[in-house]
Amino acid sequence: MPVKIRLQRHGKKGKPFYWVVAADSRAKRDGKFLEKLGIYNPNTNPATIEINVDNSVKWLQNGAQPTDTARNILSYKGVLLKHHLLGGVRKGALTEEQVEEKFNAWLAEKEKSVASKVEGLDKVKAEAKAAALAAEKEVNEKRAAEAAAAALPEATEGEENAGEIETVPADETAVAETPATEEAPEAEATSSEEE
Repeated sequence: MPVKIRLQRHGKKGKPFYWVVAADSRAKRDGKFLEKLGIYNPNTNPATIEINVDNSVKWLQNGAQPTDTARNILSYKGVLLKHHLLGGVRKGALTEEQVEEKFNAWLAEKEKSVASKVEGLDKVKAEAKAAALAAEKEVNEKRAAEAAAAALPEATEGEENAGEIETVPADETAVAETPATEEAPEAEATSSEEE
């Protein structure tokens, strides 16, 4: 029976979630499988990958062939490296302790690179958030300035109208006083003529 290590799709529409399984190559993609080896979630950044290394190596030693995507995932998690190192043990080039030491050193280095990538992503996210906050503050200040500018002309118009209202009666009184003063000299002149 030809065995493949491949992905089995789960999840919902637009949000795929995969199981990494060892399955008969003649079985359907999402059908019967022999063993679940791990999970792969591409929806997170970086992608979440959990693999049972020992079981995956066992299947590879028994002749299971990974698909291209499964091969990339297994390589990323170090399964193919461990399979290669165990091949050296079978040939007598390495011991089990040396294999574990090399594999653990590789895992530590890989974890450092993944951690640095996560820190970089967090830094970019924080910078984007700070930029968005600064842009929002700028927009709010601009709106406040526009609102103040719109309120200022209304206030000045009210003050101008108030000033006009005060000057209009003063002008009317001046006009009313002027004829009275003009009439007064005429009245005085007529009274002096009569005398």
